Amino acid sequence: MGIPNFVQLTWPAFLKGKEVVIANAIIAILTIGGQQLFSFFTFSCPCHVGQNLIYGLAFLGVPALILLVVGYALNNQTWRLVTGKRSPLQAEGTQNQLLQCKLTCFVLCSITGRALVAPVTWLAVTLINGSYYVCAMSEYVSVYYYGANPNVTASDRKKILAAFPCSQLVPPELSRARDEVILLLRYQSQVAGWLLIAVVVITVFLSYCLASCFSPLSFLHFRYWTSYVHNEQELFDEATDQHSKLYAIQHIRKFFGFVPGSENVGEIRIPSLREWQAISGLAFLKLVDEEHYDYSLLHDWALKAPCARASG
Repeated sequence: MGIPNFVQLTWPAFLKGKEVVIANAIIAILTIGGQQLFSFFTFSCPCHVGQNLIYGLAFLGVPALILLVVGYALNNQTWRLVTGKRSPLQAEGTQNQLLQCKLTCFVLCSITGRALVAPVTWLAVTLINGSYYVCAMSEYVSVYYYGANPNVTASDRKKILAAFPCSQLVPPELSRARDEVILLLRYQSQVAGWLLIAVVVITVFLSYCLASCFSPLSFLHFRYWTSYVHNEQELFDEATDQHSKLYAIQHIRKFFGFVPGSENVGEIRIPSLREWQAISGLAFLKLVDEEHYDYSLLHDWALKAPCARASG
C-alpha cells in the first residue's frame, strides 16, 4: 500500500522556507558537541591563585569570540555588504544615503543574529555545565559559612579557595566546605546559563514580532517574497556557473583549437612560445576600461589575440 501523496509532500512543504532555522539548529547541536569534547580533552583548572580567573574566563570567552568571527566570515551576506564598497561605481550608484544606511543596519543586524547562534550556545552550555565558572570564581567565595578556620590569613584563604576545583589539593577537614562551595558556584553558573537562554529566546521572538509588525508585506506576500529570493539566488548561481563555463570555453578553444569533451576534433592549434609566456605567471583582475575587467591572463590573451594575429 503506497503512501498518500499529501503525506509525501508534508515534510518538503514543512521544511521549505525554514532553511535558516534548520541551519541554526545544526550549528547549535555541533557547538554543544564540540563544547563537550573540548571540555573533556583540554580543560584542566590550574587551581592556583590569580590563574583560575584568567583560565576560566579564557575558556568561556575566547572560543565564543572565535565562533562569532567564524559566524561573520561564513555568512555570504557579510562579504556582499563589504565587497567593493570603496569602488567609484559603488559610490556613483548610491543615491539615498539615509535609505542605504538603514538597509546596511538591517542587513548587519541579520548577519549578527546568525553569527551569534554558535557563541551564545557555547556560553549557555558552558555555564550550565558549570566547570569553567567554578574554576574562575572559586577564590572569590567566602568560606566562613562553611566551617572553615577563620584564623587563616587572607593569602592562605585565597590559596585554599583556589584549590577547591581540585579535590586532591583540598585538606580533609575542608572537604565539606569544598563540596558546598562547588554546589553554590554550580548553582550560580547554571542560573546564569538559563537566564542567558531565556533572554536570547525572548529577544529573538520580540525581534521577529517587531519585524513582522513593521513589514510592508502581508503574511502570504512575505512568504512569496522569501520564496522568490531563494529561487532567484539558486537560478542565478546556476546561470553564473554555466555562463562562466561557456565564456571560458571560448578562450580555451581560441588557445588550443578545441575544448575538452569535443567528439570531432578536426584540427588542433599549437600555441607559440610567446603565447605560453603570455598566459603563464601570476595575475589579478586587470582593468580594461571603466566597465570591464580581464579575469585572467588567458582571458587577456584571448581578447588581444585577434589584433595580434592581424598585425602579424
